[in-house]
Amino acid sequence: MTGSVQERTSPAVRRLDPEDAQLALQKLQSVLKRQEVVETLAQRQHEGSDREDLLANLTHRRHEQEIRSIINNLHPADIAFILESLPENERQIVWQQVSDEYDADILLEIEDWARESLIKTMEPADLIAAAANMDADEIADLAPDLPPEVIAEVQKGLTESERAQLLEAMGYPEDSVGAIMDFDMVRVREDVSLEVVLRYLRRLQELPDHTDQIFVVDRDDRLLGTLSLTRMLVSDPETLVSDVMAADYLSLHPLDSDADAANAFERYDLVSAPVVDDYGRLIGRVTIDEVVDVLQEDSQEQELSRAGLQEEDIFAPALSALRNRAPWLLINLCTAATASFVASRFEDTVSHIVILAFLMSIVAGIGGNSGNQTMTMIIRAMATGRITGSNIWPLVKRELMVTFMVGACGSLVTAVFAWFISGSVAIAAVMMAAMIGNMLIGAALGVLIPTLRSRFGKDPAVGSSVLLTFGTDSLGFFLFLGLATLFLL
Repeated sequence: MTGSVQERTSPAVRRLDPEDAQLALQKLQSVLKRQEVVETLAQRQHEGSDREDLLANLTHRRHEQEIRSIINNLHPADIAFILESLPENERQIVWQQVSDEYDADILLEIEDWARESLIKTMEPADLIAAAANMDADEIADLAPDLPPEVIAEVQKGLTESERAQLLEAMGYPEDSVGAIMDFDMVRVREDVSLEVVLRYLRRLQELPDHTDQIFVVDRDDRLLGTLSLTRMLVSDPETLVSDVMAADYLSLHPLDSDADAANAFERYDLVSAPVVDDYGRLIGRVTIDEVVDVLQEDSQEQELSRAGLQEEDIFAPALSALRNRAPWLLINLCTAATASFVASRFEDTVSHIVILAFLMSIVAGIGGNSGNQTMTMIIRAMATGRITGSNIWPLVKRELMVTFMVGACGSLVTAVFAWFISGSVAIAAVMMAAMIGNMLIGAALGVLIPTLRSRFGKDPAVGSSVLLTFGTDSLGFFLFLGLATLFLL
């Protein structure tokens, strides 16, 4: 029977209420504002008396004490939220007043872009002290942001097994199961009784977080099954582990995608799952807290990438956001110019029938909205693994059919509107045909753009809305004005 439970210093339990973090943020902003006013007055009075300088220093220390009393009464996750919600200079002021015992938990909770700004102001000794309170897998999460000399010093304080775990975790790709797996778990043999297992568990100071099952292994650490804590507690203590363990368990491989692991957790309602290597040996586990983080990060990345953005510090200087936002905006400018060029080729048509200039934006807009609906469904289905090479074309046909039915209904309303403002049945008919056609174009592009990007190894969500807008605007203008040229002139 073996265990790999590691002792870790945990901060005192804090009240868990998101509203407390919001109120604390407002109080901190008020204190920081007062402190800024005091410092501004002190700078204006360079030649102030010693008494005035003493008063300013006392006021500054009182503000620091207020910040400490507010921030250190919160849960580390709430402190991380507050730090993310402050501009960088105020973030550093508050960070300096956070108790050292919370450094490790906050650095693990906070977003990457905010963590970098905190780490670069910390002394190496403080970083080493914070890392000393982390498990090997947690240190590996922070390793990309830590200076090499800090990583080297941290490794000196680890045991041989912990050092091996750290190097192993750092060797896995970022979006793999190995990068999020936890080494903190309990293992037992199959040939012992439940009473022996219970005595062993009582000797531990505490169970690893999110322990809902114990892993049953042989002498070579090969995984044989899992033992549910609930099953163990209601079974006869004299029963052997082999008699009550579950052999139909889900196991993950360290090179599996973390998104696939998240889908498995969602499908089977898991709290934890074992991770085994190519030889069936148990090397770690994945827990629900890591899976929730993966789902949240994937959701945020998908929302940003559809607009061609990456995660950024919303309080950073404007110039620092230029590299993030400019590329896809320039691409969007080119696509918009292309759409305008297409429209300009039909200048004679628009000059003869001026009302077309007002109606063609409706065709382009509706086509874009239709495509966005389809593309959102497709990207979501891709993320959950529901799309394969064999079902893509039936899916295209299905989306085109749905879009045609929706377009047929909506185009009737649009045709009535076009007839109402133009008084021409011919314009209404052209409007109706162009709207249905562009909605079908949008639906087809909504399927093809993410599918083709995925086929070529690209993120299907990155810039997809920009590419879709380019297609529906350009082709929508061409279709509408082309039909008008053919049938109205």
